Amino acid sequence: MLQTLKANRGAVVAPHHLASQAGLRVLQDGGNAIEAMVAAAATIASVYPHMNALGGDNFWLISTPGSDVVGIDACGGAAAKADIAFYRDQGFDAIPSRGPLAALTVAGVVSGWQAALDISEKWGGGLALPRLLEDAEYYSRTGFPVTASQHLNTADKLAELKDVPGFAETYLANGNPPETGTPFKNPAFARTLERLAGKGLDDFYRGGLAQDIAADLMSAGSPVTADDLARHEALVLPPLEVKLASGTVYTMPPPTQGLASLILLGVFERLGVREAEGFEFIHGLIEATKCAFRVRDAHVTDPEYMDVKPGDFLSADTLDAMTASVDGSKAAPWPEAGPGGDTVWLAAIDGEGRAVSFIQSIYWEFGSGVVLPETGVTWQNRGTSFNLADGAHNCLMPRRRPFHTIQPALARLTDGRVMAYGTMGGEGQPQTQAMIFTRHVFYGQDLQTAVTAPRWLLGRTWGVETTKLRIENRFDGSVLEALKVAGHDVEEVGPFEEFMGHAGALVRHPSGLIEGAADPRSDGIAAGF
Repeated sequence: MLQTLKANRGAVVAPHHLASQAGLRVLQDGGNAIEAMVAAAATIASVYPHMNALGGDNFWLISTPGSDVVGIDACGGAAAKADIAFYRDQGFDAIPSRGPLAALTVAGVVSGWQAALDISEKWGGGLALPRLLEDAEYYSRTGFPVTASQHLNTADKLAELKDVPGFAETYLANGNPPETGTPFKNPAFARTLERLAGKGLDDFYRGGLAQDIAADLMSAGSPVTADDLARHEALVLPPLEVKLASGTVYTMPPPTQGLASLILLGVFERLGVREAEGFEFIHGLIEATKCAFRVRDAHVTDPEYMDVKPGDFLSADTLDAMTASVDGSKAAPWPEAGPGGDTVWLAAIDGEGRAVSFIQSIYWEFGSGVVLPETGVTWQNRGTSFNLADGAHNCLMPRRRPFHTIQPALARLTDGRVMAYGTMGGEGQPQTQAMIFTRHVFYGQDLQTAVTAPRWLLGRTWGVETTKLRIENRFDGSVLEALKVAGHDVEEVGPFEEFMGHAGALVRHPSGLIEGAADPRSDGIAAGF
């Protein structure tokens, strides 16, 4: 049985143990939670390359004692030349999911690191950038053991990725997926990290590195240009929040699906479910998810193109009305199938009580599949979430930001605890977040127990589309039967399925105690001291 980590000087959790340890080493060297997160984020981009990369986006929630929670939106917009006509003229009715034409949005990852470090500097953070990128550069240069997750995902997606520019040269070994445990190196990416450490992070957007990136993107056939890179900036902004009896929960506003996560919790609290793990618990969370996704699918996009205010859906009256629509004994129809995704979630808390909840993504496994030869950077395919129908919700427009499934979560509880939690996994993110939060906060489960506990998933994740209720087989059989009777299309799956997400959580108590939990479905650990 995994035990909840307990520490009091600082802690980091990530879905790969080398990333957790990189962040912990920064804390031990006197760094703060943001500096630890930059180190962990860079490292996991190196050692979990199928899940995230510098060619993706990230979002941050930062909690500082005595101050408001702050969000960072490091989401890149579509290229200036990427419009509906650009794709229709090439014979496409939908944006290709892989290849250069899928690489149509600017990568925001590095801008998010910089925006966070600007905040860290105001805290008095003093660790140099080369120190923060040290572990990531080391593992890319000298190699790290391939995880089973990387091997299996490479094998599973090989047919659709093997001919994408740069993929085979970077991710295959003699034309085959690298075997689990064999060393994996990306020397070009190591050199990129060295350049960033020497020139500064802005070099990715407005320096020599940006020129190399733009040249490789153009050569591959992507519409993203040097001007698109130069125009990009991360945004520092207030998060969305919902007030519950147990405290206030925060997440990122659109273009993320964070609004859905908050609606889900607000509705579920109002259902008054008395205990976890039974029919009422699972059915209630599922039906609350449906309420949330109807709003998400109808309204959430780039906020500059929204005609409603996200916070209006979190008012008490609106949540009451949604709750009234829930049938306690019968499953409602599932909304239209939504987007999938592949991502990493991480968190850090330092000895001063500053907490970071962080998520970084290239959308699908390996993103677009395009790997830039000069830099070793894999580019995301987040722009495939755009629609090519004129006037459609989330239709493609130049410089428009794409809809994002990824969203970190953070809570300030009424008893003084701060909880940073999250997961990867497309539509599974709001669902898994709710399972972890309610199990721990509403029902008092031990933190690691709440993360390890069996899960379910409705909707899409990891590029798989289904409306079945996929549920791990560790639930009591009578509960599964009750769900079927209520009209849920139940599909039992294995006890610890990776597609259920790589979740985790850190909780800091008013006493200074920090608890941490990592997902046994991942390669991660919670590390503290």
